[in-house]
Amino acid sequence: MTKRQMAHLACTAAVMASGLGAAPSADHRTVHLVRPGESIQKAVDTAQSGDTVLVSPGTYHESVRITVPDLTVRGFGARRTVIEPGPASAGDVCAKAGNGICVTGTDSAPLTGVTVRALTVRGFAKQGLWASGTDRLTVRGVTAEDNGQWGIAQERSDRGVFRHNTARGNGDAGLFVANTVSAEEGARDTRGTVISDNRLVDNRIGITVRRLRNLTVDHNEATGNCAAVFVVGDENKPPTGALTVRRNYLHANNRSCPKTPRLPALQGSGIVLTGTENSLVTRNWVVDNVGTSLLSGGIVLFKSFVGAANRGNVIRDNVALRNGPADLADLDPAGTDNVFRRNTCRVSQPAGRC
Repeated sequence: MTKRQMAHLACTAAVMASGLGAAPSADHRTVHLVRPGESIQKAVDTAQSGDTVLVSPGTYHESVRITVPDLTVRGFGARRTVIEPGPASAGDVCAKAGNGICVTGTDSAPLTGVTVRALTVRGFAKQGLWASGTDRLTVRGVTAEDNGQWGIAQERSDRGVFRHNTARGNGDAGLFVANTVSAEEGARDTRGTVISDNRLVDNRIGITVRRLRNLTVDHNEATGNCAAVFVVGDENKPPTGALTVRRNYLHANNRSCPKTPRLPALQGSGIVLTGTENSLVTRNWVVDNVGTSLLSGGIVLFKSFVGAANRGNVIRDNVALRNGPADLADLDPAGTDNVFRRNTCRVSQPAGRC
């Protein structure tokens, strides 16, 4: 029997154990099985680095704070394992902040290697899943729906992986990544964060990338949002950029959303770059995004609202059709060295970008 087969048998034994709740695997890692009526947080607090907290099908009314490195919290699928708000106990900072799952480290001691997968976080006042100070966080197969602000969000973190998630009906961005939400500073190098194969539906914005560098947004689908993908920079140094937005399917993001203190009213935006440099937007399919906002259109370059210009971005090999008022819109008069090449489109502002 191979080592891999032995580990699988040990994990299976842990799940099947009926009164113990946990059992060691061949490599001394432990699976903690949580059943309906039991506390996910209690299992997380018991776990050690390398363990798995396996959450049985059911609905759990609580928030969960993860501070253990290399921990996996896994459900039995987003349709079967659901986490919704419950009463906040004393010291429950995650619940008191209005969040469903909190994954928290610090700048000086990042929380490494946490995985959250195969469950739903629903109906929280702020974020469905909130991460800060992490390295190599993986969020996979998670549904975040009907949360008040962001569905899945991360700040001050490196090398995150967000794949095959669904964010639906959240008050702001379905998936939000940023350098920091509480201070003014330059864009952070994420060292290769990946946002891939996610589905974003009926949020204010599908995906927001704010003040970051060195990441990839690819193979995502966004529809029914007010805007699909926002890449946001400002006047701080280094600027947002050196990132790639590719092979996304962004269609009919035509909801109308009122203005906020940060952004004007939104409607009908596919990909928007503001205050971004040296980024590649390529091979995206951007169709049927129509609106009357300042930022409406298929692929839009717009100066940031603090005056930072777009510089050195390449927009090539995209299909952008039936967007309005334009398929490609370069609305940044201060922008320099931005290149539009080999795109399939019919209307551009100014003319000649197609």
